[in-house]
Amino acid sequence: MIIWRALLAVSFLFLGGCLVTFRDPIPANEAAPIPLLGEWTRENEWGEQLYLQITRAGPSVYKARAFVDSPDNLESLEEYGFTVAHHGRRWYLSAGLSKRLGGNFAIAGFELTAGNELVIYNLDIDRIVQELEQGGLQGETVASAEGEGVLISSPLEQVFSYLDDQANSDVFIEVARYQRVGE
Repeated sequence: MIIWRALLAVSFLFLGGCLVTFRDPIPANEAAPIPLLGEWTRENEWGEQLYLQITRAGPSVYKARAFVDSPDNLESLEEYGFTVAHHGRRWYLSAGLSKRLGGNFAIAGFELTAGNELVIYNLDIDRIVQELEQGGLQGETVASAEGEGVLISSPLEQVFSYLDDQANSDVFIEVARYQRVGE
């Protein structure tokens, strides 16, 4: 989907092709905030207008449909399911990745601002590698088609404890900022 492609493309630009992945997805046992649902838009780094539609796909499972240039451009349609979790002051989303990207799961942070924006954050691989070296998280470096990444094997509760700690707030890098359609 374009949100993930945009997220990954920007991540690769900032991080040289690196990606932090996880063995397990966020369990589908928490509802997303209602304002997340709906239509969003932004212009990407190449001047393309991106559209994102977020809907429910089932109990605590959501679907993101992304389009380039127009929601009517079905040729550009990409669609993925995802789950969410709220820990501490942060919201997280989790989606499966293609085999080309390791076939595991990506976890990103997101925020709904008072200005009616959806802001998506990726994890800084250098900070995660540092945490692996210090023993705070368990995992390994992995090679992918996009470059070297990290596969975290720590239980999600340990990961969330690390991510929720205010001392680690700089582990997040903003990668996309969407505006609600019609605002």
